[in-house]
Amino acid sequence: MTDIVMDDAVWADVEEGTEALLQEWQVAEGDSVEAGQILAVAELVKTTHEILAPCGGKVAALKVAVDDTFGRGAVLAVIEG
Repeated sequence: MTDIVMDDAVWADVEEGTEALLQEWQVAEGDSVEAGQILAVAELVKTTHEILAPCGGKVAALKVAVDDTFGRGAVLAVIEG
């Protein structure tokens, strides 16, 4: 199982406690994905970021709903396989 989180680099200059907004999922639970595939799009401080699959496998769970906010280190999804 691989936890999907937004890359720490995008949080580098962001004030502590700031949250990102999950704008859309481009996959659903049960979908097969490849490494590098776009999984979701999130907005952090008026900048859009693509969240990519670090590995191939099957989307086991989507942990954050569209239009929900999340903080640094939050698990957005889980890929198995």
